[in-house]
Amino acid sequence: MASYIEASMLKRMFKSGAANLQNNKDYIDKLNVFPVPDGDTGTNLSLTMSYAIRELDKVGDMSVTAVSKAISKGSLMGARGNSGVILSQILRGFSQAVDGKEKLGTEDFAKAIKKGAEVSYKAVIKPIEGTILTVVRETGDFAIKLAKKEKDMEQFLVQIVEYARESVERTPDQLQALKDAGVVDSGAKGLVTIYEGMLAAYKGNDIKLEQVQTTTQSTPQATGAASVNEDIKFGYCTEFIIDTNEDNKDEIKDYMLKIGDSLAVVGDDGLVKVHVHTNDPGEAISEALKYGQLLTVKIENMRFQHENIVLEQGNEGHEGESTHSEHSHASFVNDEDIESSAHASKAIEEPVEKKKYGFIATSIGDGLNKIFKDLGIDYVIAGGQTMNPSTEDFLAGIKNINAENIIILPNNGNIIMAANQAKEISEGNIAVIPTKNIPHGFSAMLAFDPELDLEENAENMTEILEDVKAGEVTFAVRDTSMNGVDIKEGNIIGIAQKEIKVAGDDVTKTTFDLIDSLVDEDASIISIYYGEDVKEDEADALRAMLEEKYADLDVEMFYGGQPLYYYLISVE
Repeated sequence: MASYIEASMLKRMFKSGAANLQNNKDYIDKLNVFPVPDGDTGTNLSLTMSYAIRELDKVGDMSVTAVSKAISKGSLMGARGNSGVILSQILRGFSQAVDGKEKLGTEDFAKAIKKGAEVSYKAVIKPIEGTILTVVRETGDFAIKLAKKEKDMEQFLVQIVEYARESVERTPDQLQALKDAGVVDSGAKGLVTIYEGMLAAYKGNDIKLEQVQTTTQSTPQATGAASVNEDIKFGYCTEFIIDTNEDNKDEIKDYMLKIGDSLAVVGDDGLVKVHVHTNDPGEAISEALKYGQLLTVKIENMRFQHENIVLEQGNEGHEGESTHSEHSHASFVNDEDIESSAHASKAIEEPVEKKKYGFIATSIGDGLNKIFKDLGIDYVIAGGQTMNPSTEDFLAGIKNINAENIIILPNNGNIIMAANQAKEISEGNIAVIPTKNIPHGFSAMLAFDPELDLEENAENMTEILEDVKAGEVTFAVRDTSMNGVDIKEGNIIGIAQKEIKVAGDDVTKTTFDLIDSLVDEDASIISIYYGEDVKEDEADALRAMLEEKYADLDVEMFYGGQPLYYYLISVE
């Protein structure tokens, strides 16, 4: 019996899949390869899907194409962490495969899964088997074969989900780190959780959210140096989406630059999103109509908003503070989200001349943020382990910096893909330095030379990372054995080069032992950044111990204020 998926059902399936993921994100977070508190895969995937669903809820045209494009665009802008970026590419491939379809049969659905695998593999420089990539690829191959003989959609989906579950169970056999830790891949599990929710909806058992998703602590907040008390040169925040058959983003961008600033022009699959601050929104819209019809338009008077902000701050006795609580981050696709920190803290007159270089860094902790600011970082995005910034958050930073060249320091291996995705979308002169930790970020900034061009600086800043030995001290979230080290839940653990080097019950001793393992005959400087859970006298005691043992090395101690990690360490 042949059966199909139409647009309304596809929408229900995606929403049910997202709800199932959200309901199970805490479990997925716990599927970590290493017993450290970086369990954020479920959170990253869930936040990515929440953006996709928010975009989906705006769809008026109930067609398969409209539904799939909304899911693709929303997930692209909301992508968080490596897993979120990969998921966005899986959904992008799905969207490309079903474009123009009025309804989906089993062969259509199979090709969409297969295309999602192809697109996501291309997005990863060095694909690792035993991950979400493996599961989507194996499931896509299975689906293609199955669709040739199975035309009943429910039976097809049941078998697809069952096969995907089996693929997830095989991930420990493909990736030794998973086998050692006794877990399946968390990203793969998250993908199957979405599949399970989609199947439930097709059967008529749509999964609903068990609790309202809150992102107050998970959503990165950007800190900029702008003040809301400055004059606003261009008073109207103007946004619209053009439905066009031509690739004309460059022409639109050139024109909008003549009539405004704070410009963002991005597009894909015949849609161009424009965000511009101008004094004549009518002129911007008239120009846009030359390229196609307008799907959405929004105009806001920022001078009026600015006056209200100042009045509210004056009444509260906090005049001059930024309003990040109201405008947490910027989006160039989601209309509601574009009411951003850019409007409150950067919707002001930009400098007449662009500076040569601007910098964005991911960091968390008052002390670390201050160090980055002192090193010349223009825009700090709060984030790191358990709180990965999205592609959209980096786009907000890029938009907020008035510079010819922008250098991004992700400072976390799980954030590099989102930063690179923002680089591709923004079309600016941007370099992403593959900094995997905070010490990497500091060293990269010290290697920067304002006299060099962007390519030369990117090369030098990347090369310097090879000389940095970085370590971190945190606590274990469960019992395990790794690299010959027996670990109990709650143990203090020292990590370097993605390996657990030492474990114990005392923070100071464990940190000392970790540093001892990093110091060699080439070392000259030990830099230590203590976190919010370490008292100053404890940090001073550790420094004294190190200075006594390593009398010929420089030992530097700084307040970092970071959560989760007692100490961050750099040996150079």
